[in-house]
Amino acid sequence: MSKISIPKIKISNITIEEASRLFLQELEASGASQHTIKSYRAAIKQFINFIGNNKKIDQINDENYLQWISFVRKHGFANSKNGKNFEVTIHYYSIFVRRFLVWLGLNENIPVMNARKQSFSYALTWEEVGRLVNSIRDLDDLLIISIMTETGIRVRELLNLRWDDIDFQSGQIRILGKYNKERIVFMGPISKQALQTAYSIYGNKRQNIIGMTYQAVYKRLKSLAIRANLDPRKIRPHVLRHTFATEALRRGMSLPVLQRLLGHSDIKVTQLYLHLVNDDMRREYSRLFDQNNYEYLDQNKQMHYSYNRGMARI
Repeated sequence: MSKISIPKIKISNITIEEASRLFLQELEASGASQHTIKSYRAAIKQFINFIGNNKKIDQINDENYLQWISFVRKHGFANSKNGKNFEVTIHYYSIFVRRFLVWLGLNENIPVMNARKQSFSYALTWEEVGRLVNSIRDLDDLLIISIMTETGIRVRELLNLRWDDIDFQSGQIRILGKYNKERIVFMGPISKQALQTAYSIYGNKRQNIIGMTYQAVYKRLKSLAIRANLDPRKIRPHVLRHTFATEALRRGMSLPVLQRLLGHSDIKVTQLYLHLVNDDMRREYSRLFDQNNYEYLDQNKQMHYSYNRGMARI
């Protein structure tokens, strides 16, 4: 996760509630997205509800933070769902609250709660992508599927795309990613054709290329999955990003190039996609070296050899 650089506070006689408002203002001024600010606000609110909103900054210490973590682990978050992603949520909330407390001047060595090792458990095959494309109902469906699976951009990046971000001549798309970091991705053959068609129809009539909300995209994908006879529970916007990354690695793209296309600040995040490709190799190996491929061997001799060899090691 990229760090956001904001100046530390120098006031100590205000309440934690007032300090949180100042912190969020500084966060916004530093270029953080509204999504990031919303996440920080939710985490800090949970912490303030625990210690009390009238507590002064100079009354807060490391122990308050550790007590809050302990309480949340035992009782969950107040007025919030505590589902299967609870471990991930508490991990990130601890990061957000810790940054807020460091900004207040607390010890920079206060710990962050560890989350379970992250992995990406599902990506579509290219054949399944084809089934989604063949199930489209309109041009928006095609734009969503083709752009996300051929560029790997995040759904919020997709929804922020404007026509001046598109360069048809070079085949490039300018992306404004997390923390307002710019990067370049490239159109694939289907997405380029879809974008050219959309431009000829909509031109500048639309402020954004995809004029809908995240929830609208989410529902479209679920509906498309059903039409394509795919499990709708496994089809989400971010799965399309996983699909691009996995397919890119399968086709031989290097990790550093994939890292830049995906907009990861840490290549370790990009490496998480390798386990999906490793699963492919494991299945292929098992298929080629399955026991059935050794039918020419005398099974009795093979067992006798294995037994004697094992006995010789004792």
